[in-house]
Amino acid sequence: MLKEHAKLIAFFSQCQEVKGRKRLQKMIYILKKCGFPFSERYQFHFYGPYSEELTLRVEELNNLGLLDEEKEKKSGYYQYRYTLTEEGKNFLHHYDLDMPDMKPLIDLLNERSSRFLELVSTMLYFDELSREEVEKKVHTVKSKQNYTAEEIAEAWAFIEALRLSVTNDQ
Repeated sequence: MLKEHAKLIAFFSQCQEVKGRKRLQKMIYILKKCGFPFSERYQFHFYGPYSEELTLRVEELNNLGLLDEEKEKKSGYYQYRYTLTEEGKNFLHHYDLDMPDMKPLIDLLNERSSRFLELVSTMLYFDELSREEVEKKVHTVKSKQNYTAEEIAEAWAFIEALRLSVTNDQ
């Protein structure tokens, strides 16, 4: 059980901070789809792939004092900010975990908006379909987002860049 928690702590130690629950869900999902050893199961939800397991693990890490969750009031909604605590950093020193370097991909993901990560993760969720079918699916399940052809093309290029980055690192 703690091994999966340790993987998340390793993630947080490499990204310093994550702003937003949706962003966190999408980042872990995309990293998982890139071959990083996260075990959380995902289902398709309102904002794309969602893992209840991830939500529970993050809550447990917060309750154990290994992760800090700050709730910030934004215009009309709350945003959550996650950072690793000193206890979390110390926990990682006591746990023998062979986790690949995620920092380059984390930096790429953190440069993008949550909206874009939602698009990329949705496209990856349907990656067993053809490119044309993926795009059709995106327009069906994400019709309210009104993704443009340019955004979808940018997402395809981003997915390819992620895959190349992972291939080059191995």
